[in-house]
Amino acid sequence: MNINKTIAFLLLACAMALPARAQTEPVATEPEDIAAVTDEFQDHFYESLKQKGIENYDRAISELEKCLKLQPNNATIHFELGKNYLFQKNYKLAYENFEKATQIDPKNQWAWVGLYDVSYETGNFNQAIVIVQKLIEFKKEYREELASLYMNTMQFDKALDLINELNETVGKSEMRENYKAQILRDAKYQGPEKANLLAQIAKNPKEESNYISLIYLYSESNQEEKAMEIARKLEKEIPESEWAQVSLFKFNLANNDADKAVKSMNIVLSSKKIDAKIKHRVLNEFLIFAKDKPQHDADLEKAIGLMSGDREVAVAREIAKFYHAKNKWDQAAKYYEMHLKSSPDDVETILLFFEVLGQKGSYEPMAKRASDLIDLYPLQPQFYYFAGLAQNQLKNHKKAQELLEAGLDFVVDDPQAEAKFHIQIGEAFHALGDEKNKETHFRKAESLLKKSK
Repeated sequence: MNINKTIAFLLLACAMALPARAQTEPVATEPEDIAAVTDEFQDHFYESLKQKGIENYDRAISELEKCLKLQPNNATIHFELGKNYLFQKNYKLAYENFEKATQIDPKNQWAWVGLYDVSYETGNFNQAIVIVQKLIEFKKEYREELASLYMNTMQFDKALDLINELNETVGKSEMRENYKAQILRDAKYQGPEKANLLAQIAKNPKEESNYISLIYLYSESNQEEKAMEIARKLEKEIPESEWAQVSLFKFNLANNDADKAVKSMNIVLSSKKIDAKIKHRVLNEFLIFAKDKPQHDADLEKAIGLMSGDREVAVAREIAKFYHAKNKWDQAAKYYEMHLKSSPDDVETILLFFEVLGQKGSYEPMAKRASDLIDLYPLQPQFYYFAGLAQNQLKNHKKAQELLEAGLDFVVDDPQAEAKFHIQIGEAFHALGDEKNKETHFRKAESLLKKSK
């Protein structure tokens, strides 16, 4: 707990604990003596507050020690000493004075807070747990601190029990949900959590988050049938739930019910509640399902449109790469083209697109696009290479030679790329009937390839 959070409260508590100047004393004591002692005590005390305010902690402590001589069992003075020592990071004396304050006045909540602050700052979390359990008697909100301490001391079973209790009594929080996710990475805690979630669903069948958590746990432990059972239960109890469609999509896909799977997929991909990672997983599963089924091309294009707002992943490009790896040249070209309409300067994708066009034998579009790109990027050798390759294939060998020789000047420290240029230049010379130059360039290519091995 940050000390600054409590400063205002502590100052107020101190002021309330001070003896009043007009306080009535027993009749047996002389009024003049009472006034003198009270004035002296208060003068030193207020001077200590003043010095603490300007961060002169040594002087503040000196003034408080004078107060202590006058009233050795004043809990407020021990508390103030604890604060000043804590500001100085003198943790031993800070703890001793806070502890003394609690011994004199066990109901002084802020003295217990001071003990907690010392324990937390010194990393003594086990000691902090004991103190926070005392603070919970004053204020139940300290249970949040206890959950964090259980995590710090790796008492995950206690943390999980407390997190579940807090989730039920005060509602969920992002911090506790993060703690819970961390705990549940360990399979040994998943069984009790599944039982807890089933109980919560039975108790409150309209709380969507419990279904989602349970579906996730079942999926992570490869209990797909149970995950599907919970998804169906969620759909029945909350028909408008978008999360239910994630598992129903998988179920329908596994049963080869494409129409229902597509319907569920579109709901998932349109959802603002479901995170991007799950959407990408759903789309990837459908892509694998649809790769040899051209009747689903329109469904795939619609899915890409639904994911077009995702800035983290260029969906059309990733689908193109998928088909590229499967040697599905027509589909790969189609989706590379789709991506390049929105990202025309994506050089990496352009080069992949050229590779696919080469595999398809589509040299005219390759020649046109590569030539246009040379005008935009005159220092990029790859564009000269593909332009030259395309012109060779189109039997424009002289033009190919000129393009390739121009691009070769821009190849730096890349023997394999340089070898490819020499091969294509050699091919151009061969077609032009210049065998001498052909052999020269083929030998250079051979030498470069040997060096690059």
